[in-house]
Amino acid sequence: MDTSALPASAFGTPAILLSGSVDQDMYRDFRRQLDAAAERDLVVVELTTLGGDPEVARMMGEDIRFNTEMSPDRRFVFLGKAAIYSAGTTLMSFFARPNRYLTRGTRLMVHERKLAKTVELNGPLTTCIASVKAALHEIECSIEIQNEGFGNLVQGSRVSLEEVLRRAPENWYIEAVEAQELGLIEGVL
Repeated sequence: MDTSALPASAFGTPAILLSGSVDQDMYRDFRRQLDAAAERDLVVVELTTLGGDPEVARMMGEDIRFNTEMSPDRRFVFLGKAAIYSAGTTLMSFFARPNRYLTRGTRLMVHERKLAKTVELNGPLTTCIASVKAALHEIECSIEIQNEGFGNLVQGSRVSLEEVLRRAPENWYIEAVEAQELGLIEGVL
């Protein structure tokens, strides 16, 4: 697979243009555009987002990973514009580091997944224990999934997983030039 740095001209007509909340509507639009780009050797995915559903971002990312593995002669490249927050950073993490680009002034935002849940304990004690354990398992599994994404993001960079885990609870904002200096992306356009 070609991983050489791409000139700005390579991003003139992205195959996939996405903007807004990462949600089921974005996923449908993404799939439609991905299918329409089946004949392209260079598939640029351009995104601007303030975040959204991390599981939808993972679905899009898995589609990129799958297509990359199924068609190693094709190159799938990420171009972030203006804001790549939360779920957008999750999607970016599925692209190989040499295939990640941001426009000047773009900000990445990395944070922990959030949960809002009420656990109601009402009934036989064994049922109460099961409800508490189910909530705990949901949290533990979500942390594992989150940390897998953080690991993908920092692979091949100068950022350790420990640093991300330390900074993510406070919403870590990373400007494009800093992201390049840290080795999280290939280039800034």
